[in-house]
Amino acid sequence: MPLVEVTYAPGVAESQLRELGSVLPHLVSKAVECPEEPYDGALRPGDVEIRFRGLGPLDRGGLDVVIEVKSKWFESRAANRQERVDRLHEDIRTVTGLRDFGIYLSLPSAAWSQGD
Repeated sequence: MPLVEVTYAPGVAESQLRELGSVLPHLVSKAVECPEEPYDGALRPGDVEIRFRGLGPLDRGGLDVVIEVKSKWFESRAANRQERVDRLHEDIRTVTGLRDFGIYLSLPSAAWSQGD
């Protein structure tokens, strides 16, 4: 279950953010799929949680959009994490047309629980 935080600069159009929000669940799930957490293409509530946050007056950065993806550590994910994040970057660029963005993939040791 990936958690995704998208931080964006004031000049990023809301339409671009909406498009990003619509494609991220599938693209992120595809990027982090592994034998321990396979992705069957059918997302259910709680499978991917996305938060959007505009840059505040004290925030500093040089990119229009930064996407932080946190997904539970598994050795099979960690073994090729750079390839995974590079592929995710290219997929997002291709689908949305965004150019000035970065992705940070974090694979912490974690646990998740969700009610029915």
